Amino acid sequence: MNLSLAPGKTLLALRHVHFEDLGTLAPYFAQRGYAIEYVEAPLADLRAIDARAPDLLVVLGGPIGAFDDALHPFVADELALVKARLDAGKPILGICLGAQLMARALGAKVYPLGVKEIGYAPLTLTDAGQSSPLAALGDASVLHWHGDQFDIPPGAVHLARTAIGENQAFALGTHALGLQCHLEADAARIESWLVGHACELGAAKIDPVALRNDARQHHARLSEVAPAVIGRWLDAMPG
Repeated sequence: MNLSLAPGKTLLALRHVHFEDLGTLAPYFAQRGYAIEYVEAPLADLRAIDARAPDLLVVLGGPIGAFDDALHPFVADELALVKARLDAGKPILGICLGAQLMARALGAKVYPLGVKEIGYAPLTLTDAGQSSPLAALGDASVLHWHGDQFDIPPGAVHLARTAIGENQAFALGTHALGLQCHLEADAARIESWLVGHACELGAAKIDPVALRNDARQHHARLSEVAPAVIGRWLDAMPG
């Protein structure tokens, strides 16, 4: 696949629904010199993408499961792309569904959590997490929006948990970071999430008014700490 990107560093973002994009991280990546291109994962020919080509691959979230191959056949091709990227040791960031695909590609189990973890809450960092880029979060609350969970892959480091979900983040070396939470979500654009996932919120009996108010409360802090986390991760990569 021809990325058609400007000279410089390239970032390819696999997107599953339009409003779950790079959010607050997009301007930061641009400041770091990345030319960003989105690929709509459900529609694109993922087999035509060279997994090694972009300088950074970001696999975003979405309202399906990382194990939904039978329901959504493109998932098998996306999984193969993620595995090829991991096998090559090239930088990859997975968010929610993206992290679950990374975990599955690395041989870990991905399965229903049993409840919906939706809302703003802080992460509890493991000892390894406290010395990882996630330490830049401090006590900030991040957006959780998922019903599945991954096990920590073999060889990866467990970075964070919550009271609801034990496995919230992992790292493999310095090149692969998987985040169950939506660190990227732009709280100023939460309305798109509330509309796009209205059925899920209703089924889980989660009040969109309260979620909207929480987004307003946490917007300023998250806009600061999210880029700080990613900045530390990028700075830790060799070369």
